[in-house]
Amino acid sequence: MNAIERDLPHTSKINTKTHAAYPRKALLSPNWSETILGYVFLTPSLLLFAVFLFYPLIQTFYLSLHETDPRGRVASFVGFDNFTAIFTSERFYQSLGVTGLFTLLTVPTVIVIALMLAALTHNQLKGMRIFQFIFSLPVVLSVGTSAVIWMMLFHPSVGMLNYLLQLVGLEPVAWLTDPRWALLSVSMMTVWMNLGFTYIVLLSGLQGVPDEIYDSAKIDGSGPIRTFIQIVLPLLSPTVFFVTIVSIIGAFQSFGQIHILTKGGPVNSTDVLVYTLYQDAFINFRFGTGSAQALVLFTIILIFTVIQFKVFEKKVHYQ
Repeated sequence: MNAIERDLPHTSKINTKTHAAYPRKALLSPNWSETILGYVFLTPSLLLFAVFLFYPLIQTFYLSLHETDPRGRVASFVGFDNFTAIFTSERFYQSLGVTGLFTLLTVPTVIVIALMLAALTHNQLKGMRIFQFIFSLPVVLSVGTSAVIWMMLFHPSVGMLNYLLQLVGLEPVAWLTDPRWALLSVSMMTVWMNLGFTYIVLLSGLQGVPDEIYDSAKIDGSGPIRTFIQIVLPLLSPTVFFVTIVSIIGAFQSFGQIHILTKGGPVNSTDVLVYTLYQDAFINFRFGTGSAQALVLFTIILIFTVIQFKVFEKKVHYQ
């Protein structure tokens, strides 16, 4: 009996070591190997982000604190003087107002039109594929190509838009040379250009709504409009939330169509923040001021995005 009691602690000690050592080794080794393998797969992406995102961001912050010569070389350290010059400049607030108005003219319009087109064409009826293809076409065109097409449409004498106005007895409009019409004209072109992408995303969201929901609503006596507004639209809210964020960011970054159509004019009526940045940095060769404006624009977009996530995401209904 004493011999058995002497052996029991020894056996318990061996088992304790076995259960303490082997599971730890079995758990840590695969985790470390998976972590290392994950970083190996992430290395190409991290290198791309470092070269094309993180380094330019650091360099932009560095240049924003300095004054540069026309060749872009650092001339002197000025601290936050570039930021002070921006926030005390009347042109900055004018450009900010133009950018805000441009965003209001384009973002809600393109979402509403794309949502209506998606609602009309998401049914699997004969011939709907043709309409879906037509409404998706703008997404394949570049900004330059779209701007050239609309420049021809906006032409004051041979443009199609003024020709149609004359057919109904209206006076021709100076679309791109009249300050009252220039921003609206660029907004029209931007809505058409962004319609394809927004339509495709919203159509995909509508096609993800189960058919049983439509059948249940029909059995309950709900009409098509009521079903769409009260049932389908809340289910589509994550998709609408996504395209809203993307559209606002895209509106604040719009440059190509403005550069080709109006070059910020007439009388700075289409001089958005990005075009002001472009003129200061690459026309006037004030890279320090341009870098400071880029950081201010980045901060504004970040603030708007955070506000949308904090406020409007609460109304998004995830399935």
